[in-house]
Amino acid sequence: MAPVLVKDVRKQFGATKVLHGVDVSISDGEFVVLVGPSGCGKSTLLRMIAGLENITSGEISIGGRVVNNMPPKERDIAMVFQNYALYPHMTVRDNMAFSLKLKNAPQEEIDKRVKPAAEILGLVPYLDRYPRQLSGGQRQRVAMGRAIVRDPQVFLFDEPLSNLDAKLRVAMRTEIKELHQRLKTTTVYVTHDQIEAMTMADKIVVMHDGIVEQIGAPLDLYDNPVNTFVAGFIGSPAMNFLKGSVKANGSTNFVGPGDVTLPVAAPAAWGGRAVTCGVRPEHFVLADDGAEAVVHVVEPTGSEVQVAASMGGQDVIAVFRERHMFKPGDKIRLKADPKLVHLFDDADGGKRLVA
Repeated sequence: MAPVLVKDVRKQFGATKVLHGVDVSISDGEFVVLVGPSGCGKSTLLRMIAGLENITSGEISIGGRVVNNMPPKERDIAMVFQNYALYPHMTVRDNMAFSLKLKNAPQEEIDKRVKPAAEILGLVPYLDRYPRQLSGGQRQRVAMGRAIVRDPQVFLFDEPLSNLDAKLRVAMRTEIKELHQRLKTTTVYVTHDQIEAMTMADKIVVMHDGIVEQIGAPLDLYDNPVNTFVAGFIGSPAMNFLKGSVKANGSTNFVGPGDVTLPVAAPAAWGGRAVTCGVRPEHFVLADDGAEAVVHVVEPTGSEVQVAASMGGQDVIAVFRERHMFKPGDKIRLKADPKLVHLFDDADGGKRLVA
C-alpha cells in the first residue's frame, strides 16, 4: 500500500493539450475513482500513473518515490484492463501466476500466492480452464486475480466493467469494493459511469476537458456540486436546469420563462441576478402551490416513476416513489424544498452560488 501524488501534471500529444495541470492526492489505502465523459483525460492520467504514457511536465509519486522516468515494472503497481488482456493459450492458474514466473519465483511461492487469490475471487473450480471456457465476469475476476497475485502497492483499474452486461456490472461492482475492503490496497479506478463512481469510491475526481472540476466524497459532490458540469454529471437521472433570474420581493424566488416560480434559499442581495436553477429529479414534489408542468412521458420502473415534463417551455424530469398514474398532456404542479434548490451564476461560468 502507498499514497499516490499527482502534482501539476500536463500532457500533450504534439500540439494538442490533453491534461492542463492536474493535481490529485490519493491517501494510503484509499479507493479513488476518476470519472468524466469520454475524452476528458481520465484514462490518459491513469496510464501516466502506470508508466504507459510519458509525462509532458509535472510530477507523479508512488509511496514517496517520484516515478516520472521509472519503467512500469519498477513502479510496484498492477493494472486491470478493460479487455481483460488474458493469454488465451494459458490456463487460469498460469495466467494468474505469469508475473511470478517472469521473476523466476519458486513454484512453492507461486502456489502460495495463487491459491489465496483464487479463493478470494471464487476461481478455485476454474484454475485448469482456459479463458475461452469462462464467462465475461469470470475472465474479469481472473484479470483481478493476476493483479492480486503481484501484491502491488497500487491497483489501477481502467474501465474494467464496461464490457459486461448490466446485471453483471452491478455484481462485479460489489466484488471489487469487497476486495478493496479486504486487501486495503490503494486503488485508482477509471470509469465514465457516475453510478459506479458513486457506489464504489471513497473519493471521486470529476474531470472535464483535461482539468479537475471537483474532488470529494461521493455524497459531498452530489449535495454540493461546485458548478453546473459537476451537478449535471453526478446523479442519475441528471439534475434539472432551468434558466431564469432571482427575484427578491419580501421572499426570494427563482423566476423563469412562463412565470415559473420556485422558492429558493437565497439572500435578497441576489435579486435580479441571471442564474441557472438546479433541482434534482427526486427533490420535486407535487404541491398545489407549485409551478405548472405538462407531462410528456411517464416511465414506471417498479420502485419509482420517472416523469418527463416541460415547465415554462424547459424540459424537466421528476422522480416519485409513489405510483402516480399520469398521462401525456396532464398538468401537474411541482415544487422543491428551497434548501435543496441550487443556483448557479450564469455570469461566472456556471459556478454554484453559496450564501
